[in-house]
Amino acid sequence: MPSLTSAAPREVRSLPQVWGNVPPRNPNFTGRAVLLEELHRQLSAERETAVLPQSLHGMGGVGKSQIAIEYIHRHRGEYDLVWWIPAEHTSQILSALTELAFRLNLDVSREAISAVPAVREALSTSETAYSNWLLVFDNAESLSDVRPFFPTGGHGKILVTSRNPEWAAVTRPLEVDVFTRGESTAFLMRRTPELSIDEADRLADALGDLPLAVEQAAAWRVATGMPVDEYLGLLHDKRIELLELGTSPDYEVSVAAAWNVSLDRLEEVNKAALQLLQVCSFFAPEPISRDLFAGSPSSQITEMLDETLRDPIKLARAIRDIQRYALAKFDHRAGTLQMHRLVQAVLASRMTPDQTEVMRHGAHTLLANGDANNPSVPEAWPRYQALLPHLTVSGAIESVDPRVQQFVFNMVKFLYYWGDHDGCLALAAAVHEQRKRDRGEHNEHTLSAAKWRAWILWVLGNFPEAAAINKRALELSEATFGPADEGTLDSMSRVALDLRTAGDAQGALELDRRAFEGCTREFGEDDPATLNAAMHLGSSLKFNGALREALELDADTYRRRVAILGENTDDTLRVLNYLTIAQREAGDYLGARKRQEEVYRTFVRVYGMENPAVTRAARNLAVARRRAGDHDGAIDLSVETLRKFSTRYGDEYPETMAAALDLAIDLRHAGKLADARRLGTETLDRYVKVFGQRHPHTLAARANLAIVLRLQGDADAARTSNLESLVLLEETLDPDHPIAVVCAINLASDLAALGKAQEAYERDIDSLDRGRRVFGERHPSTLACSLNLALDLRHLDRTAEADKIHADTMDRFRKILGERHPATLNALQSVRADCDIDPTPL
Repeated sequence: MPSLTSAAPREVRSLPQVWGNVPPRNPNFTGRAVLLEELHRQLSAERETAVLPQSLHGMGGVGKSQIAIEYIHRHRGEYDLVWWIPAEHTSQILSALTELAFRLNLDVSREAISAVPAVREALSTSETAYSNWLLVFDNAESLSDVRPFFPTGGHGKILVTSRNPEWAAVTRPLEVDVFTRGESTAFLMRRTPELSIDEADRLADALGDLPLAVEQAAAWRVATGMPVDEYLGLLHDKRIELLELGTSPDYEVSVAAAWNVSLDRLEEVNKAALQLLQVCSFFAPEPISRDLFAGSPSSQITEMLDETLRDPIKLARAIRDIQRYALAKFDHRAGTLQMHRLVQAVLASRMTPDQTEVMRHGAHTLLANGDANNPSVPEAWPRYQALLPHLTVSGAIESVDPRVQQFVFNMVKFLYYWGDHDGCLALAAAVHEQRKRDRGEHNEHTLSAAKWRAWILWVLGNFPEAAAINKRALELSEATFGPADEGTLDSMSRVALDLRTAGDAQGALELDRRAFEGCTREFGEDDPATLNAAMHLGSSLKFNGALREALELDADTYRRRVAILGENTDDTLRVLNYLTIAQREAGDYLGARKRQEEVYRTFVRVYGMENPAVTRAARNLAVARRRAGDHDGAIDLSVETLRKFSTRYGDEYPETMAAALDLAIDLRHAGKLADARRLGTETLDRYVKVFGQRHPHTLAARANLAIVLRLQGDADAARTSNLESLVLLEETLDPDHPIAVVCAINLASDLAALGKAQEAYERDIDSLDRGRRVFGERHPSTLACSLNLALDLRHLDRTAEADKIHADTMDRFRKILGERHPATLNALQSVRADCDIDPTPL
């Protein structure tokens, strides 16, 4: 935006403690005294209610942003924190607030999904040392997109600049209009003192007093020294030309005429500079990094522009000439070029269809040149953040250039890794639909886009739509490329995940076996594709209760991954986390806890505390601690794990629900039965809503809750719940599935609590036999059932049998869990054992 008002105070004020992204002060700012005074009065007013934003609204080119910039620089000493937030695109808001999170030293990752809520919460609750803050949301066009990012409390201020008059209904509004004639003439005469008041008046009149156009005219006079009458003649000729082309005869015609005069001159003195502007007209009206221009482009735009981009001296000259005629602004501090949207519109109107195609492709080429080609690495995220606003505006999604298509696909991945899941879904859907149009539904690039679209749908909880897309992708891949194709085998694993999500354990296992066997046959045991398939098969084995087979496979997969890919790659660490789950569920509670403590330290060292992979490892560690008897260590970690999952993904995400279920179990072990029941009930309700009544995880939640009901004295309700759950488990899984066996063990305790000793005994006899087959003799769940059987026998006055079994069981408890484990101590006191069910990852 241009310079805009009468001479402003230039007193030097200290910077706030936190000062971020604020554009440089305009040395030619003029006038606007009344607006600035009223803005200061309104922002300074004391408010007893929640933060009420202040807005500056008006049409494009009137200087809303410049007024905000001038206000900030005049009053910067009155704030502890001032942060400038470009707000036309959601991604820009996320970028700015993520950067603010680090300036505030908040304990968050670089991912927007964790950093942005933390900033909003910190400012709303005054949890920072900077209580007197000012946030400026610049070019905030959409109320619905921008308002969710506003802090709702605290002692700070929010300033919005926008062309959208709807902000007036939800803010304290100030309307910004064109210059008064006095402001226009003052500005012109300040830049070009040789002008007479009459000449300045005639120029201002011809330009409709629009600040952006007035600045442009002043720059023209400074650059050329052209007499006013001659310049007005050029404006008149251009205005007639535009009217003949059918442009609307309002102030826009005069404004467009002014820029066309300058663009004509730029074409004469530096045609490459004009072509650079034409390329930039297809970018968003946001800062464009000079790095995009520098260096040799990988594909040609025009011969003249290519030469300029390759030559630093010629590029610097082009940028200087662009600035000379006030056609764009170059921020030397940030190294960025920025063009107003009105200038972009004028440039677009001047181009022929052929020029439009060439320059649009040039914009796409520059964007592709800026691709870091590593969207998962945080160090590359600032580059992707800078490119993101320009992607959609430029129409890069529609490009048929393979390099540009790869850049767009990398941007989809970046949005996922960065944590903008809604943005990722929108872009993934757009890319998928575009690839279907330009490459066809069967194309492998289209299928890759489909899988990413399905994945982000799954992350956001839209499981049926994700499953439908993955199923279609598998059908297309198998029909087009055959069942042995790597893409087809990968699709099998993805469909298997959808089947596990839907509760079809056996169907998922069969498909994962097919994928693993196909990869092994086609690529060998050590190929990364085979190792990925092995990881997914391990998940299906655990989900189906094949715990020992899962443990063997996970151990082998981890060993191969370390040898082939290294210790600290993402998937190697993911398999390591799965391996300790398998080790724990197979019964080695103490060994799994010891290993997972080291695994967790490794995850923290590699990723930092806030990465979701670390939170998953933390959840596993919390369960491992509880199973190993460290209930205090488990509950503390469970609380934090649930908070992080909930903040990041919401309460209905599978990992969040699993963490809530884990915490409910921890609360029960801590004796907080009312809290355990409340959280367990809430979690069960969510499982029913998300997965339905028959899903194994739903039934696990129900079985855990039944234990609490019995311990609170309602053994009859516990028995009824466990009976119903057991029927469903035997129907959907198998009577010998670990969850079914555990549910049966707990059902026997319900019967015992109701005084039905014979029925409890018969149930425990059957469960012990199944437990030995499913878990093995030394598994803690088998020992729990054995202990309960001994207590059944005592209640049936079969004391000798009971004492023998109890003694043998106590000996095994001591050897397997140790003398001080709570399960061992409870067994010593003849307290019936309850068996927990922790959901395995899908």
